[in-house]
Formats: sequence, structure tokens, C-alpha cells
Amino acid sequence: MNYQTVEYEVSDQIATIRLNRPECLNAMNRQLVDDVASAFHQANADQRARVILFCGAGRAFCAGDDRRAHQHFTDEASAREFVDAIQQATREILFGEKIVVGAIQGWAVGGGFEWALNCDFSLWGSTAKAFFPEVSLNLLVTGGITSLLPAIVGLGKAREMLLLAEHHEAAALQDLGIAWRVVDDDSLLAEARALAARLAALPPHSSRAIKRVLNQVATISIESALQLETDATVAGFLDPETTRLLQDF
Repeated sequence: MNYQTVEYEVSDQIATIRLNRPECLNAMNRQLVDDVASAFHQANADQRARVILFCGAGRAFCAGDDRRAHQHFTDEASAREFVDAIQQATREILFGEKIVVGAIQGWAVGGGFEWALNCDFSLWGSTAKAFFPEVSLNLLVTGGITSLLPAIVGLGKAREMLLLAEHHEAAALQDLGIAWRVVDDDSLLAEARALAARLAALPPHSSRAIKRVLNQVATISIESALQLETDATVAGFLDPETTRLLQDF
């Protein structure tokens, strides 16, 4: 299948999904959101692949929402349909049966940071940075982050990261347990692919069972979190103040 904003390829039992809007740092528009969900659905069903490698083309993994493509929603149904599409991408990453290795370079902002956290393993380039701007923009995080982030860093640190929107460097994210490993920028993809190959060599039944059970037990309320995030984000999209803040951001 061909995608407008994502590259998909399979080699040596590794399906690579590469965000491909480098001219805007792979910022998220509706097409990218839909392509990511479809590509992960394809990869999880692809008999040629045992592991998925998730990365971005160009200088960044994903710079978050594409402000140029932002739509001010005037009705709840349209806003909810859009947020549901964002959440569906997370469901495909988190609840798909195959292990996902993320290779994070440059910026991972907002939804891009969320996608990085949705990966089972994330390797970060040494100069990579990330933050959550959503609350300062009158929105809420999506991607199950209200469940995932406190489980990783603790409630207090999660509150700090979400409310203060401070920038975090890769080394600090490793200390927090968010980045699995930090490597030189030049070797990021090679290191990520080496890890993916190692994971692909594991017995598929047991490795997939580990992913499924860990995600279900460690984040037992993630479906509830996704729904609560959706409701709050829809309300934010319907508030004209959100559009003003996004335009000024």
C-alpha cells in the first residue's frame, strides 16, 4: 500500500514505518495521522515482518501538530471524529501484536512525543529533545499519555511535564526511564535496526504475548484514559481560545 505521508518497507523481518513530511519536521496533519494508523495496521498483519521500526525522515521525528493545517471545529461531532483518529493511531501502536522500536531524532513534540512513548523501546539521538505543549494551548494530551506517563515517571513528575511544558533533552529522558537508550545521532538508525533485528529473532508467540500482557497489566486503565483524553481534547478544540493560542504558538 502506498501512503502520502509515510514510507513503508519490509526488510529482514523488520517493517519500517517512516514519517515523511521532512519539510515541516514531520508535523501532524490529518493525513499523517490516518497514514500512521493504517501503516501500523498493515505492519501488524504483514507476515513478512516480526518487528516494527518507527522513525522520521529529515531533521526531526515529529514536531507535533501542524499549526498551518489547524482547523477550528465548530461542532462536536467533527472534533470528536478527528480526535478519535488520533487515538486510533495509538491503539494500532500499543495494542498491535508486534514489538515497536522507535528511533527518535531532533524534536518529538506533543503528539510526536506521545508516539515515542507509545513505542515498546525508544532509542533517542543524543541531541533529541521533547516536550508537551498541549496544556499551554488549551488542550489535553492524547495517546494514552495520562496513563502511560505516570506509570513510567511517577505522578508528580508527570504532572510537572504536562503542566510546565519544559523542554527535555534525551539524556534527561533516559534518566526518567522514557528513553530506553541514548546514542550518537549518526548511529541512531543503525542502533535501532540492530535492536529490531535482535527482537525479531525471538520466538514470535512469546514476544508478542509479553507485549500484550505487559501493556494490559501495566496500563490497566489505558482505554479509560483514551476516552477521557478524547472528551477533554474535543472540548478544547471547540473553544475559540485554542485556535488563538495555536496561531500564536
